[in-house]
Amino acid sequence: MALNPRIERWTGKTAWLVGASTGIGRATATALHAAGARVVVSARGREALDRFVSEHPGSDAIALDATDREALRDAAQHIARVHGRIDLAMYCAGTYKPMRAPAFDLDVALQHVQVNYVGALYMLDAVLPVLQAQAQAGQDAGHISLVSSVAGFRGLPQSLAYGPTKAALINLAETLYLDLQPQGIGVSVINPGFVETPLTAQNQFKMPALITPQDAAREILRGWKKGEFEIHFPKRFTFWMHALRHLGYGPYFAAVRRSTGL
Repeated sequence: MALNPRIERWTGKTAWLVGASTGIGRATATALHAAGARVVVSARGREALDRFVSEHPGSDAIALDATDREALRDAAQHIARVHGRIDLAMYCAGTYKPMRAPAFDLDVALQHVQVNYVGALYMLDAVLPVLQAQAQAGQDAGHISLVSSVAGFRGLPQSLAYGPTKAALINLAETLYLDLQPQGIGVSVINPGFVETPLTAQNQFKMPALITPQDAAREILRGWKKGEFEIHFPKRFTFWMHALRHLGYGPYFAAVRRSTGL
């Protein structure tokens, strides 16, 4: 059952991806460009953005820090003015550092909150007026997509700073859907398992069902095409993560300790 308007064609659509210099964001931007979208990529690293534009003719880049509220507002206004509309706003900026309670670092934890969650709020603040104006004009209203993680499902070892921010994004997407779906604005949350990126390269353990960013991008576009609210992958891993959500705390904690050894 499609919970969102299906996005089956990208030709002529404008997609803005915040956090698109590496990993899932860059791979998804590449896939959207190949599908015919006008792609605008944002991240802090100007060099990586310029390289993307040179490799993807017709794309655009706006360098910014996802924790800069005014920069996101200015970027959204620029995109709407130059391209006439925003069809997709995807928040894929993120940071990750493994952390457990004995080595709790408040500064690192707060950085996760700012980049992973507050930055998403800044993007919403920037794009919601544009999407709502499109809806009120009787146009295709557009779509908001937030990249969370299966780490946001329940508490996990090493995820003291990261997991809570991803849980917040899932809750945020659910609430946004309830509010925006009646206006015709699509909302999706993307919950990957392990994807081979600079962030997951920090992990010192074997990551089950590890996939490439290109695999992730294909799953994301497939989910948008099917009108899914939650886009999760790879299914051979995320199926079990979903199942763990339904365990009581005793069995859940025992299962996590047994499978991780932590």
